[in-house]
Amino acid sequence: MAVTIRDIAEKADCGVATVSSYLNGRNVRPQNREKIESAIRELHYTVNETARQLKTNRTRMIGAVIPELDSTFCAQVLSEIEDTLRKHGYAMLVCDCRSDPAREKEAVDFLMKRRVDGLFVIPVDSTGSNFRDFAESGRPIVLIDRQIDALECSSVCVDNRRAMRSAVDLLAAEGHRRIGMIAGPQTNNASKQRLKGFEQACEENGISPEDRFVFFGDDSIASGTQGIHALMTTSPQMTAVIISNYQMTMGAVIGTNEMGIDIPGQISMIGFDNPQFARAVHPRLTIVNQPVQAIGSRAAEIMLRELEQKDSGGPVVAEHVWLETEIVPGHSVRRL
Repeated sequence: MAVTIRDIAEKADCGVATVSSYLNGRNVRPQNREKIESAIRELHYTVNETARQLKTNRTRMIGAVIPELDSTFCAQVLSEIEDTLRKHGYAMLVCDCRSDPAREKEAVDFLMKRRVDGLFVIPVDSTGSNFRDFAESGRPIVLIDRQIDALECSSVCVDNRRAMRSAVDLLAAEGHRRIGMIAGPQTNNASKQRLKGFEQACEENGISPEDRFVFFGDDSIASGTQGIHALMTTSPQMTAVIISNYQMTMGAVIGTNEMGIDIPGQISMIGFDNPQFARAVHPRLTIVNQPVQAIGSRAAEIMLRELEQKDSGGPVVAEHVWLETEIVPGHSVRRL
């Protein structure tokens, strides 16, 4: 005879509602959790997922659509999210759209058909049209790293303007006036904000447009390499450069190595993200670092809260979280 929730409740000396809460990933008292888990092991209980999905209209699967699976930032954020979700009985289904808006739409449609309960997105499309059907279905969406003005949903981002301003301020304090930037594509909100922060900080430090040199990349390693080649060739008067994401930072370092350029002797450099990579580079890179763990954990917490609000029949309240970056000093900036 199949073991039921009532059997578990009797064995664990708990109420059926408590066992149900445990099985559905909700919080229960630690002593009850231990007794329930012991009873499950002893009775060899397994959840009939198909039956539960039909009864609750929930799959306990959360979708994630990201621009690049090989991105260290994406991988670290997803890892933190998954750790949090697993503790609450959820699994994650991840789709890589290769930074292609058309693939992003296909991924969202695929996840809708799989009836995922919610969606994490590091968006490529900035219009929100790829996610409108999912949002209208009433299931929660949490945007990560990039906001979409036309989409009413929660988001977890860093203050990208301030991130770039802190980098420019550091260089200006060291006497640099001719500062370049390898910027990301202006089709996403994060890249736009980083460019605006760069421009505003230059203005505040009295750096004229003639002393700013900007190359627009596509967030890839290759475009970082192309960017540093282009800037060093066309703007030899440039004394420092800021790279606005991790992939392009790697590319810029590769480019300086290929060109035999001395950092910081010939060019000072501030990169973005991944302290481990910064430590591996010689000389150690000064970087703008995002709180990756906090981004992932906050995004997961918001998703779980919104799922709970949806279950209770109450209104789902969108939340916008802005986290601060920090400058991690290295040896790649010289004083003029």
